[in-house]
Amino acid sequence: MEIPSGLYGYGLPFLGILTVLVFVHEMGHYLVARLNGVRVEVFSIGFGPELFGWTDRAKTRWKFSLIPLGGYVKMFGDADAASRPDTELSDLSDEERAEAFPFKRLGQRSWIVAAGPLANFLFAIVLMAVVFMAIGQPFTPPVVGTVIPDSAAEEAGLQPDDRIVRIDGSDINSFQDIQWIVSLGLGEAIEIVVLRDGIEIPLVATPRMTEVTDDFGNRQEVGRLGISHSGIELVRHGPFTALWRATEKTGAHTLAILKSVGQMIVGDRSADELGGPLRIAKMSGQVAEYGWSSVVQLMWLLSISLGLINLFPIPILDGGHLLFYAIEAVRGRPLGERAQEYGFRIGLALVLSLMVFATWNDIVNHVKVFDFIKDLIT
Repeated sequence: MEIPSGLYGYGLPFLGILTVLVFVHEMGHYLVARLNGVRVEVFSIGFGPELFGWTDRAKTRWKFSLIPLGGYVKMFGDADAASRPDTELSDLSDEERAEAFPFKRLGQRSWIVAAGPLANFLFAIVLMAVVFMAIGQPFTPPVVGTVIPDSAAEEAGLQPDDRIVRIDGSDINSFQDIQWIVSLGLGEAIEIVVLRDGIEIPLVATPRMTEVTDDFGNRQEVGRLGISHSGIELVRHGPFTALWRATEKTGAHTLAILKSVGQMIVGDRSADELGGPLRIAKMSGQVAEYGWSSVVQLMWLLSISLGLINLFPIPILDGGHLLFYAIEAVRGRPLGERAQEYGFRIGLALVLSLMVFATWNDIVNHVKVFDFIKDLIT
Protein backbone atom coordinates (compact mmCIF):
# COMPACT_ATOMS: atom_id res chain seq x y z
CA MET A 1 0.00 0.00 0.00
CA GLU A 2 1.32 3.42 -0.93
CA ILE A 3 1.68 5.80 2.02
CA PRO A 4 0.04 9.20 1.41
CA SER A 5 2.36 12.17 1.22
CA GLY A 6 0.31 14.28 3.66
CA LEU A 7 -0.57 13.38 7.23
CA TYR A 8 0.66 9.79 7.09
CA GLY A 9 3.64 10.40 4.85
CA TYR A 10 4.97 13.46 6.70
CA GLY A 11 3.08 13.90 9.96
CA LEU A 12 3.45 10.45 11.49
CA PRO A 13 7.23 10.09 10.89
CA PHE A 14 7.71 13.63 12.24
CA LEU A 15 5.69 12.92 15.39
CA GLY A 16 7.46 9.60 15.87
CA ILE A 17 10.92 11.15 15.69
CA LEU A 18 9.90 14.12 17.83
CA THR A 19 8.37 11.86 20.50
CA VAL A 20 11.59 9.87 20.82
CA LEU A 21 13.75 13.00 21.12
CA VAL A 22 11.41 14.67 23.62
CA PHE A 23 11.29 11.48 25.70
CA VAL A 24 15.11 11.34 25.78
CA HIS A 25 15.33 15.02 26.77
CA GLU A 26 12.76 14.81 29.57
CA MET A 27 14.15 11.48 30.78
CA GLY A 28 17.48 13.25 31.34
CA HIS A 29 15.74 15.76 33.64
CA TYR A 30 13.77 12.98 35.35
CA LEU A 31 16.67 10.64 36.11
CA VAL A 32 18.97 13.31 37.53
CA ALA A 33 16.08 14.78 39.54
CA ARG A 34 15.34 11.39 41.09
CA LEU A 35 19.04 10.80 41.79
CA ASN A 36 19.01 14.07 43.76
CA GLY A 37 15.93 13.16 45.75
CA VAL A 38 13.45 15.38 43.91
CA ARG A 39 9.90 14.12 43.59
CA VAL A 40 8.69 14.33 39.98
CA GLU A 41 4.96 14.98 39.81
CA VAL A 42 4.39 14.81 36.03
CA PHE A 43 6.27 13.35 33.07
CA SER A 44 4.34 14.43 29.98
CA ILE A 45 4.84 13.80 26.29
CA GLY A 46 2.93 16.67 24.72
CA PHE A 47 1.04 19.62 26.19
CA GLY A 48 -2.58 20.35 27.00
CA PRO A 49 -5.29 17.94 28.19
CA GLU A 50 -4.21 14.41 29.05
CA LEU A 51 -5.14 11.67 26.59
CA PHE A 52 -4.06 8.74 28.76
CA GLY A 53 -1.53 7.95 31.45
CA TRP A 54 -0.74 6.18 34.71
CA THR A 55 0.73 6.97 38.14
CA ASP A 56 3.70 4.97 39.45
CA ARG A 57 4.69 4.13 43.03
CA ALA A 58 6.83 7.27 43.27
CA LYS A 59 3.65 9.34 42.65
CA THR A 60 4.80 10.43 39.19
CA ARG A 61 2.02 10.82 36.63
CA TRP A 62 3.26 9.52 33.25
CA LYS A 63 1.01 10.77 30.47
CA PHE A 64 0.51 11.53 26.81
CA SER A 65 -1.18 14.87 26.13
CA LEU A 66 -3.25 16.25 23.28
CA ILE A 67 -0.70 18.58 21.63
CA PRO A 68 2.28 16.33 20.73
CA LEU A 69 4.79 19.12 19.96
CA GLY A 70 7.12 18.80 22.94
CA GLY A 71 6.85 17.71 26.54
CA TYR A 72 7.80 18.55 30.09
CA VAL A 73 8.71 17.25 33.53
CA LYS A 74 7.02 19.02 36.46
CA MET A 75 8.87 18.67 39.73
CA PHE A 76 7.51 19.02 43.23
CA GLY A 77 7.77 22.65 44.32
CA ASP A 78 7.39 24.08 40.82
CA ALA A 79 4.34 26.18 40.00
CA ASP A 80 4.14 24.97 36.40
CA ALA A 81 5.92 23.11 33.61
CA ALA A 82 8.32 26.06 33.11
CA SER A 83 9.84 25.34 36.57
CA ARG A 84 8.81 28.63 38.11
CA PRO A 85 8.91 28.30 41.93
CA ASP A 86 5.57 27.76 43.65
CA THR A 87 4.42 30.78 45.64
CA GLU A 88 3.29 28.58 48.55
CA LEU A 89 6.67 27.02 49.35
CA SER A 90 6.63 28.45 52.87
CA ASP A 91 3.77 26.10 53.78
CA LEU A 92 5.79 22.94 53.10
CA SER A 93 6.84 20.61 55.89
CA ASP A 94 10.46 19.56 56.39
CA GLU A 95 9.79 16.22 54.68
CA GLU A 96 8.22 17.97 51.70
CA ARG A 97 11.08 20.47 51.47
CA ALA A 98 13.50 17.54 51.20
CA GLU A 99 11.70 16.45 48.00
CA ALA A 100 11.10 19.93 46.52
CA PHE A 101 13.20 21.13 43.60
CA PRO A 102 13.55 24.80 44.75
CA PHE A 103 15.12 23.70 48.08
CA LYS A 104 17.92 21.71 46.46
CA ARG A 105 21.44 23.12 46.39
CA LEU A 106 22.37 25.37 43.47
CA GLY A 107 24.66 22.72 42.00
CA GLN A 108 21.95 20.06 42.18
CA ARG A 109 19.38 22.30 40.47
CA SER A 110 21.90 23.19 37.76
CA TRP A 111 22.65 19.54 36.99
CA ILE A 112 18.96 18.64 36.90
CA VAL A 113 18.27 21.44 34.39
CA ALA A 114 21.35 20.71 32.27
CA ALA A 115 20.57 16.98 32.18
CA GLY A 116 17.91 17.36 29.46
CA PRO A 117 20.15 18.91 26.80
CA LEU A 118 23.04 16.65 27.83
CA ALA A 119 20.79 13.62 27.34
CA ASN A 120 20.13 14.75 23.77
CA PHE A 121 23.86 15.04 23.07
CA LEU A 122 24.56 11.62 24.62
CA PHE A 123 21.69 10.11 22.61
CA ALA A 124 23.15 11.59 19.41
CA ILE A 125 26.56 10.12 20.21
CA VAL A 126 25.14 6.66 20.92
CA LEU A 127 23.03 6.76 17.73
CA MET A 128 26.02 7.60 15.57
CA ALA A 129 28.21 5.06 17.36
CA VAL A 130 25.67 2.33 16.54
CA VAL A 131 25.77 3.37 12.88
CA PHE A 132 29.58 3.31 12.88
CA MET A 133 29.56 -0.21 14.35
CA ALA A 134 26.72 -1.68 12.27
CA ILE A 135 27.25 0.01 8.90
CA GLY A 136 30.53 1.85 9.17
CA GLN A 137 31.81 5.41 9.12
CA PRO A 138 32.15 6.93 5.66
CA PHE A 139 35.80 7.72 5.16
CA THR A 140 37.17 9.63 2.21
CA PRO A 141 40.93 10.34 2.12
CA PRO A 142 41.66 14.06 1.68
CA VAL A 143 43.05 13.41 -1.79
CA VAL A 144 41.96 15.47 -4.79
CA GLY A 145 40.34 13.34 -7.47
CA THR A 146 39.47 15.94 -10.09
CA VAL A 147 39.71 19.72 -10.33
CA ILE A 148 36.81 21.53 -12.00
CA PRO A 149 37.97 23.89 -14.77
CA ASP A 150 37.75 27.63 -13.97
CA SER A 151 37.12 26.85 -10.28
CA ALA A 152 38.67 28.33 -7.15
CA ALA A 153 40.79 25.17 -6.84
CA GLU A 154 42.23 25.47 -10.35
CA GLU A 155 42.90 29.16 -9.77
CA ALA A 156 44.81 28.31 -6.57
CA GLY A 157 46.93 25.65 -8.30
CA LEU A 158 45.43 22.46 -6.85
CA GLN A 159 46.07 19.34 -8.93
CA PRO A 160 44.67 15.78 -9.06
CA ASP A 161 46.32 13.43 -6.51
CA ASP A 162 47.24 16.34 -4.22
CA ARG A 163 46.75 15.32 -0.57
CA ILE A 164 45.41 18.22 1.51
CA VAL A 165 47.09 18.07 4.92
CA ARG A 166 46.17 21.44 6.47
CA ILE A 167 43.69 24.29 5.97
CA ASP A 168 44.25 27.51 7.92
CA GLY A 169 46.49 25.60 10.31
CA SER A 170 43.96 22.86 11.06
CA ASP A 171 45.00 19.28 10.32
CA ILE A 172 42.91 17.55 7.66
CA ASN A 173 42.24 13.82 8.11
CA SER A 174 39.42 13.24 5.61
CA PHE A 175 37.67 14.84 2.67
CA GLN A 176 34.74 15.58 4.99
CA ASP A 177 37.04 17.86 7.01
CA ILE A 178 37.67 19.89 3.85
CA GLN A 179 33.94 20.13 3.13
CA TRP A 180 33.11 21.32 6.66
CA ILE A 181 35.72 24.09 6.67
CA VAL A 182 35.09 25.32 3.13
CA SER A 183 31.27 25.15 3.19
CA LEU A 184 31.00 27.09 6.46
CA GLY A 185 33.29 29.85 5.24
CA LEU A 186 31.96 33.02 3.71
CA GLY A 187 34.18 33.19 0.67
CA GLU A 188 37.30 34.38 2.49
CA ALA A 189 40.74 33.31 1.31
CA ILE A 190 42.07 30.17 3.02
CA GLU A 191 45.60 28.82 3.31
CA ILE A 192 45.92 25.24 2.05
CA VAL A 193 48.94 23.00 2.46
CA VAL A 194 49.06 20.05 0.05
CA LEU A 195 51.39 17.09 -0.14
CA ARG A 196 52.58 16.63 -3.74
CA ASP A 197 55.32 14.13 -4.65
CA GLY A 198 56.37 14.00 -1.01
CA ILE A 199 56.76 17.78 -0.71
CA GLU A 200 54.45 20.11 1.25
CA ILE A 201 53.31 23.03 -0.92
CA PRO A 202 51.44 26.05 0.49
CA LEU A 203 48.58 27.45 -1.61
CA VAL A 204 45.96 30.16 -1.16
CA ALA A 205 42.40 29.62 -2.42
CA THR A 206 39.26 31.74 -2.26
CA PRO A 207 36.17 29.49 -2.23
CA ARG A 208 33.25 30.77 -4.28
CA MET A 209 29.87 31.15 -2.60
CA THR A 210 27.28 28.99 -4.34
CA GLU A 211 23.60 28.41 -3.66
CA VAL A 212 22.95 24.70 -3.31
CA THR A 213 19.76 22.69 -2.77
CA ASP A 214 19.94 19.48 -0.73
CA ASP A 215 17.84 16.33 -1.16
CA PHE A 216 15.04 17.88 0.91
CA GLY A 217 14.73 21.08 -1.14
CA ASN A 218 16.56 23.28 1.40
CA ARG A 219 18.59 26.10 -0.17
CA GLN A 220 21.65 27.70 1.37
CA GLU A 221 24.80 29.59 0.44
CA VAL A 222 27.99 27.55 0.89
CA GLY A 223 31.61 27.87 -0.12
CA ARG A 224 32.94 25.69 -2.91
CA LEU A 225 36.53 24.93 -3.97
CA GLY A 226 35.67 22.97 -7.08
CA ILE A 227 37.29 19.61 -6.35
CA SER A 228 36.02 16.06 -6.01
CA HIS A 229 37.38 13.24 -3.88
CA SER A 230 39.30 10.26 -5.18
CA GLY A 231 37.16 7.56 -3.55
CA ILE A 232 35.07 6.62 -0.51
CA GLU A 233 34.88 3.63 1.79
CA LEU A 234 32.99 2.55 4.93
CA VAL A 235 35.14 1.77 7.96
CA ARG A 236 33.44 -0.24 10.72
CA HIS A 237 34.66 0.46 14.24
CA GLY A 238 34.65 -1.41 17.52
CA PRO A 239 32.55 -0.06 20.42
CA PHE A 240 35.17 2.24 21.97
CA THR A 241 36.46 3.64 18.69
CA ALA A 242 32.88 4.09 17.46
CA LEU A 243 31.99 6.09 20.58
CA TRP A 244 35.09 8.26 20.18
CA ARG A 245 34.45 8.90 16.48
CA ALA A 246 30.77 9.60 17.16
CA THR A 247 31.74 12.08 19.88
CA GLU A 248 34.12 13.83 17.47
CA LYS A 249 31.48 14.02 14.75
CA THR A 250 28.80 15.26 17.18
CA GLY A 251 31.16 17.90 18.57
CA ALA A 252 32.16 19.09 15.10
CA HIS A 253 28.54 19.39 14.00
CA THR A 254 27.62 21.27 17.18
CA LEU A 255 30.40 23.79 16.52
CA ALA A 256 29.25 24.11 12.90
CA ILE A 257 25.70 24.95 14.04
CA LEU A 258 27.01 27.56 16.47
CA LYS A 259 29.15 29.09 13.74
CA SER A 260 26.17 29.25 11.36
CA VAL A 261 23.97 30.84 14.03
CA GLY A 262 26.68 33.39 14.76
CA GLN A 263 26.90 34.24 11.06
CA MET A 264 23.12 34.75 10.95
CA ILE A 265 23.21 37.01 14.02
CA VAL A 266 25.89 39.30 12.55
CA GLY A 267 24.24 39.24 9.12
CA ASP A 268 26.91 37.30 7.22
CA ARG A 269 24.53 34.42 6.51
CA SER A 270 20.90 34.71 5.46
CA ALA A 271 18.31 33.90 8.12
CA ASP A 272 16.21 32.38 5.33
CA GLU A 273 18.16 29.17 5.94
CA LEU A 274 16.46 28.81 9.33
CA GLY A 275 13.90 26.02 9.17
CA GLY A 276 10.81 25.32 11.26
CA PRO A 277 8.39 22.48 12.02
CA LEU A 278 6.99 22.19 8.49
CA ARG A 279 10.45 21.74 7.05
CA ILE A 280 11.35 19.16 9.71
CA ALA A 281 8.08 17.30 9.09
CA LYS A 282 8.77 17.21 5.37
CA MET A 283 12.30 15.95 5.94
CA SER A 284 11.01 13.28 8.35
CA GLY A 285 8.63 11.93 5.74
CA GLN A 286 11.31 11.88 3.07
CA VAL A 287 13.95 10.10 5.15
CA ALA A 288 11.35 7.52 6.20
CA GLU A 289 11.18 6.54 2.52
CA TYR A 290 14.99 6.21 2.30
CA GLY A 291 15.29 3.63 5.09
CA TRP A 292 16.21 3.36 8.76
CA SER A 293 19.79 4.62 8.34
CA SER A 294 18.49 7.93 6.96
CA VAL A 295 15.98 8.19 9.82
CA VAL A 296 18.81 7.64 12.30
CA GLN A 297 20.87 10.35 10.60
CA LEU A 298 17.98 12.82 10.88
CA MET A 299 17.38 11.89 14.53
CA TRP A 300 21.08 12.50 15.17
CA LEU A 301 20.88 15.96 13.61
CA LEU A 302 17.66 16.91 15.40
CA SER A 303 18.85 15.59 18.77
CA ILE A 304 21.92 17.82 18.57
CA SER A 305 19.76 20.78 17.55
CA LEU A 306 17.27 20.17 20.37
CA GLY A 307 20.02 19.93 22.97
CA LEU A 308 21.78 23.02 21.67
CA ILE A 309 18.67 25.19 21.36
CA ASN A 310 17.68 24.34 24.92
CA LEU A 311 21.06 25.59 26.14
CA PHE A 312 20.54 29.05 24.65
CA PRO A 313 20.36 31.59 27.52
CA ILE A 314 16.70 32.43 26.92
CA PRO A 315 14.34 32.39 29.94
CA ILE A 316 11.81 29.53 29.71
CA LEU A 317 14.45 27.31 28.06
CA ASP A 318 16.91 25.24 30.09
CA GLY A 319 19.68 27.68 29.22
CA GLY A 320 17.59 30.50 30.68
CA HIS A 321 17.29 28.66 34.00
CA LEU A 322 21.04 28.06 33.98
CA LEU A 323 21.54 31.80 33.37
CA PHE A 324 19.37 32.57 36.41
CA TYR A 325 21.41 30.09 38.46
CA ALA A 326 24.66 31.72 37.31
CA ILE A 327 23.31 35.09 38.47
CA GLU A 328 22.27 33.47 41.75
CA ALA A 329 25.80 32.11 42.21
CA VAL A 330 27.28 35.60 41.70
CA ARG A 331 24.70 37.45 43.86
CA GLY A 332 24.53 34.83 46.57
CA ARG A 333 20.73 34.76 46.35
CA PRO A 334 18.11 34.08 43.66
CA LEU A 335 16.65 36.79 41.45
CA GLY A 336 13.44 38.32 42.76
CA GLU A 337 10.09 36.84 41.80
CA ARG A 338 9.18 39.85 39.64
CA ALA A 339 12.48 39.78 37.73
CA GLN A 340 12.04 36.06 37.02
CA GLU A 341 8.45 36.63 35.89
CA TYR A 342 9.51 39.33 33.44
CA GLY A 343 12.31 37.09 32.24
CA PHE A 344 9.93 34.21 31.54
CA ARG A 345 7.57 36.51 29.65
CA ILE A 346 10.39 37.88 27.50
CA GLY A 347 11.69 34.38 26.89
CA LEU A 348 8.27 33.11 25.86
CA ALA A 349 7.89 36.03 23.44
CA LEU A 350 11.33 35.32 21.92
CA VAL A 351 10.63 31.60 21.49
CA LEU A 352 7.22 32.20 19.93
CA SER A 353 8.66 34.86 17.60
CA LEU A 354 11.41 32.48 16.50
CA MET A 355 8.88 29.72 15.82
CA VAL A 356 6.69 32.06 13.77
CA PHE A 357 9.70 33.32 11.79
CA ALA A 358 10.99 29.79 11.10
CA THR A 359 7.54 28.62 10.03
CA TRP A 360 7.20 31.60 7.73
CA ASN A 361 10.55 30.68 6.19
CA ASP A 362 9.16 27.21 5.52
CA ILE A 363 6.12 28.64 3.76
CA VAL A 364 7.97 31.24 1.69
CA ASN A 365 11.27 29.55 0.82
CA HIS A 366 10.30 25.93 0.13
CA VAL A 367 8.53 25.33 -3.10
CA LYS A 368 6.39 22.39 -2.06
CA VAL A 369 5.28 23.62 1.35
CA PHE A 370 1.90 24.77 0.07
CA ASP A 371 1.37 21.35 -1.49
CA PHE A 372 2.33 19.85 1.84
CA ILE A 373 -0.30 21.90 3.69
CA LYS A 374 -2.87 20.98 1.09
CA ASP A 375 -2.07 17.29 1.59
CA LEU A 376 -2.48 17.66 5.33
CA ILE A 377 -6.03 18.98 5.08
CA THR A 378 -7.29 16.81 2.21
